[in-house]
Amino acid sequence: MKPQNVLIRDEKETYHSAISDVTQAAFATMEISNHTEQFIIEALRTANALTISLVAEVDDRVVGHIAFSPVTISDDTTDWYGLGPVSVLPDVQRQGIGKALIQEGLSRLRALQAKGCCLVGHPEYYRQFGFKNVEDLALEGVP
Repeated sequence: MKPQNVLIRDEKETYHSAISDVTQAAFATMEISNHTEQFIIEALRTANALTISLVAEVDDRVVGHIAFSPVTISDDTTDWYGLGPVSVLPDVQRQGIGKALIQEGLSRLRALQAKGCCLVGHPEYYRQFGFKNVEDLALEGVP
């Protein structure tokens, strides 16, 4: 359940610092993280590869972010995107903000007529959005 005053909007340049802060805070205690997610977002932004970059705001405060960028599939299939990272400030996690960001991002990918979306994440969580493990779709070195 997301708080009623959550606003999902496109990233603006003025949000860049807040996005970095939110991302760092969200991944700070995650053991599976190399704590480089904020640098990944910046590199995608610099490469003009953020197809969709959304923030979640509560009371004019950026509390969440999600990024979608093009990915290359080994059989040269086009129009696939990678989801991630998705970040929510720890003090507002488990309130549906991440879910709202994912749903809005996937809706925008459908509007772009994307052929697929992939991610590295917890399978149990992402199944609710229609994701599934596909044996033939893998990233070398990533479980």
